[in-house]
Amino acid sequence: MATNSDRIIIFDTTLRDGEQCPGATLNIDEKLAIAKQLARLGVDIIEAGFAFASPGDFEAVGKIAQQVGTEDGPVICSLARARQEDIKAAAEAIKPAYRGRIHTFLATSDIHLKYKLKKTRSEVAAIAEEMVAYAKTFTDDVEFSPEDAGRSDPEFLYEVLERVINAGATTVNIPDTVGYTTPQEFGALIKGIKENVPNIDQAIISVHGHNDLGLAVANFLEAVKNGARQLECTINGIGERAGNAALEELVMALHVRRQYYNPFLGRDRDSELPLTNIDTKQIYKTSRLVSNLTGMLVQPNKAIVGANAFAHESGIHQDGVLKNKLTYEIMDAQLIGLTDNQIVLGKHSGRNAFRTRLKELGYELSETDLNKAFLRFKEIADKKKEISDWDIEAIVNDEIQQAPDLFKLELVQVSCGDRSRPTATVTLRSPTGEELTDAAIGTGPVDAVYKAINRVTNIPNQLIEFSVQSVTAGIDAIGEVTIRLRNEEGVFSGRAANTDIIVASAQAYVNALNRLYAATQLKREHPQLTSPNF
Repeated sequence: MATNSDRIIIFDTTLRDGEQCPGATLNIDEKLAIAKQLARLGVDIIEAGFAFASPGDFEAVGKIAQQVGTEDGPVICSLARARQEDIKAAAEAIKPAYRGRIHTFLATSDIHLKYKLKKTRSEVAAIAEEMVAYAKTFTDDVEFSPEDAGRSDPEFLYEVLERVINAGATTVNIPDTVGYTTPQEFGALIKGIKENVPNIDQAIISVHGHNDLGLAVANFLEAVKNGARQLECTINGIGERAGNAALEELVMALHVRRQYYNPFLGRDRDSELPLTNIDTKQIYKTSRLVSNLTGMLVQPNKAIVGANAFAHESGIHQDGVLKNKLTYEIMDAQLIGLTDNQIVLGKHSGRNAFRTRLKELGYELSETDLNKAFLRFKEIADKKKEISDWDIEAIVNDEIQQAPDLFKLELVQVSCGDRSRPTATVTLRSPTGEELTDAAIGTGPVDAVYKAINRVTNIPNQLIEFSVQSVTAGIDAIGEVTIRLRNEEGVFSGRAANTDIIVASAQAYVNALNRLYAATQLKREHPQLTSPNF
């Protein structure tokens, strides 16, 4: 496989590295929903998970391979340590996919060799070569990552890359594992590989990087200029620590500035051909889906997909944009699928109109899920005069993409005011079907509700984040509540939407507790002492 490709391959690792972000744990149905949307977005490769990590991960990779890895769909990839058992599990999980990839990795920096692997350079080089050859017995598409490449001795890195390519690696991924390098350094690293690995023309150079210094996207763009042709990124930039390079930022940078980047890919400077296969109109929808399901909110000033990305408050800016958008906007909001469509349906709209609008928004629901969403839509329509696309999106995400349905909220009732002590009564149905009711007093209505729920469920936890966002403007707007809980099992998120923010708060809390409870019941030992965050 040659590296002189005239386009950029987008490798999405939202479901693997992105899910390692504390609190972003997804169940199998949620992973499948994201994978299907990533396919609509047009990513070339989906890293669906780490098959050997747990039976749940193995099942998720297998389902995505079967349902999303179709002939006209993306390549489905599974991560694997440079061990036979990992590689074999990855191969088995991706087997249903029309095109599957095994991505194996092994650290090459001296600090990792000494303290983590406790192996010599010659041992590591031999293992890398042997395990790539083993992976090649299962699939022709094998990727190798020298973990912590940015801190590896260049001469040793060149040697390892040459050996794994000879063993059959078709992609070599260069990770900035700790997010330490600067753009100039990272570009030089890629250039050095191009110039010093004799057989590099037989593999695609890929890059993976973390955003600890806020330089991940800049590093990747510099890598492109020096020969990288695959970018490993995540939706909204989620991932370990400060996250990964954000897919939407990379894609739009390459789109908006393609005249600048065209020559680096051997194209005419003025070529209008896109540099990636991404359908940019799916970007905003994908961002919202990932944010909703992971509970990881997008900051308002986030590039491309933040709420303020296309907002103008300065009088000078407003005046300029009204006269010509190009005065202060370098891209059109519609290019990422963000529309100004406000009134789409109302209380008199029928089921068919609702189904049609959902299809236009990219949602393909089963009859059961459609019925649930339509009933919720009618409920909201009775309270709101105008229903927007954003409202519909919130309804679908809230009704269809739920946490495990273990504890179920049946009733929440609150009494509060400036002259009274906030009191809440809640009724929940337990996983065994028992109806449980309790009440509590709190510092405010939400605090009272959460204390009452804790009395009912008796699940130890610590609330570490609580946020409320309005889906649309207006006093009757749907409020989205996102929370994060922590206990010894980890961090768990919950999300809910309702015109009553107290009810939404209760539902979000129960959702998070259900995730926590499920993790407690299905606890399994992870095969790694430290998770792969290259």
